[in-house]
Amino acid sequence: MQRQSGFTLIELLITVAIVAILAGIAIPSYTTYITRSKIAEATSNLLRHANQDGAVLSGQPVFRRRVRAGDLAPLPQPAVAGQPAGTLKYFTITCPTLADGPPQAYTIRAVGTDPSVVGLTLTINQANVQTTVSVPAGWTLPTTNCWVAKKGGAC
Repeated sequence: MQRQSGFTLIELLITVAIVAILAGIAIPSYTTYITRSKIAEATSNLLRHANQDGAVLSGQPVFRRRVRAGDLAPLPQPAVAGQPAGTLKYFTITCPTLADGPPQAYTIRAVGTDPSVVGLTLTINQANVQTTVSVPAGWTLPTTNCWVAKKGGAC
């Protein structure tokens, strides 16, 4: 009699169970990693914009000049042609607060537009105070002035 080779049903079930367990661990970790990379788009653009605006606002060391909205650094170029300036792939950058005259103040805001970051709002002001204004449902708002990086409120 010739012996048949192959896998038994039990061996296949064990293999499928192991793959399912590994996927159950890996998929949430990967999703968290992708969300954190999307947040990096907002934070890097906020910092770049704040640095440019700070340079404009400082002006000359002896004179503090009045700031007009046109003096501030332009908003980032849109990720998709035809969209307004400041429309990135996952966030929209705006400058809703601009105080004209000494002391000159501004607040730059990034609002999440991607489904994984909808509800996330990050701000930075002229004093370089980084604040998480709101977070997506299920996330924890950080207790300190910082930009949230993870669901648990870690910065």
